[in-house]
Amino acid sequence: MKLFFNEHAPLIVLQVFQFIIIASIYWLDGYHEISAAIYAIFLVLFFLSCYLLYNYYSRRKFYQRLSEPLEKLDDSYQDTDLSPISKALDSLLKDQYRHYIKGIKHLESEQEEHRKFMDQWVHQMKTPLSVIELSAQNLDEPESSNIREETERMKNGLNTILYMARLRTIEQDFHIKQVSLADIVNEVNGENKRFYIRNQVYPKLQEKTKGIKVETDEKWLFFMLSQLISNAVKYSAGKSSSIVISIYERDKAAVLEVKDFGAGIPNTDQKRIFNPFYTGENGRKYRESTGMGLYLLKEAADHLGHHIELESEVNQGTSIRIIFSETQNLTVL
Repeated sequence: MKLFFNEHAPLIVLQVFQFIIIASIYWLDGYHEISAAIYAIFLVLFFLSCYLLYNYYSRRKFYQRLSEPLEKLDDSYQDTDLSPISKALDSLLKDQYRHYIKGIKHLESEQEEHRKFMDQWVHQMKTPLSVIELSAQNLDEPESSNIREETERMKNGLNTILYMARLRTIEQDFHIKQVSLADIVNEVNGENKRFYIRNQVYPKLQEKTKGIKVETDEKWLFFMLSQLISNAVKYSAGKSSSIVISIYERDKAAVLEVKDFGAGIPNTDQKRIFNPFYTGENGRKYRESTGMGLYLLKEAADHLGHHIELESEVNQGTSIRIIFSETQNLTVL
C-alpha cells in the first residue's frame, strides 16, 4: 500500500493543483456558486478515488511482490498479473535469473576444473618426492635425513593444498562410517614416526575409555588429527619432549584431545586462529606457519557436525579437542 501511494502521489498532487487552477479561473470570472464548487470537488474526488481503487486492486499482487523480499531465488519465475508493467517486470526477473544461473554454472565448472587440476598436480608431485626420498636412503647421514625431512615438509604442504581444493566440494567428498578413535590415532602416529624422532617430541596415548567408535569420515578425521599433532609437535620442540593424545567420554559425547606443553597461544590470538591465513604471534616466530591448518580443521569439523574446543596458556601449552556429538558416539566396547 505504501509503495502504491508513493507511486501515485504525483498524480494526486497534480489533480488537486489542476482543480485549484480551474476553480480559481471560474471564481475570477464571476462564478461564485459554492454548491457548484462543492459538487465539482465531489466529482473530482469520486473519479480519482475510483481510478486509484481500481488501479490498486487490479495490481495489488504486483505491489506486494515489489514490497516483499524473495524467499528463494526460484520465486523470480512466478507471474504477478497481466498488466504491461507487471509482464515487463516478470520478463526482466526471468532474464536475470537465467543469466545468474548461467553464471553460477560457469563458476562451478571452473571450480571443478581447478579442483581436478589441483588433485592431479598434487598426485603427480608426490611421485618424484617419493623417488627423491628413496634415493636419499642410499646417502650418508646427515644428508639423508636432511633430504627426507625436506621431502616430508613438501608432502605435508601438498596435502594441505589438496584438502584446500577439496574443501569447496567437501559435502561430496564425505564417506561416513564407523571409525575406531584408537585405530586412527595409531595410524596417524605411525605415519609421523620420523616427524616425532626429528623433533624429539613423542606422543603418549591415554585411552581413558576403551573401544570408542564414532560416526565420521575416516580420511578427513585422519587429516584433522594430523594437523593437531603437527602443530603440537612444532610448538613443543625444544620446550617439551612429549604430547598427550587422549580418548575419553564427556557427557555421553566422545572426545579426541591433543595436548602439548609448548609455546601456548596468546589470548589475543585465540579467537582468530581458525581464520584462514591467520598465523598470529607464534606464526611470526615459527616461519613454517601458513595459517591454514586450523582453518581447514574447523571447516571440516563443522561440515562433519563435530565441535572444536580450545584451551591454551602462554608457555604452558595448548589443548585442542574434537568433540563428537552424542549421536555420533556409537560404541563403547
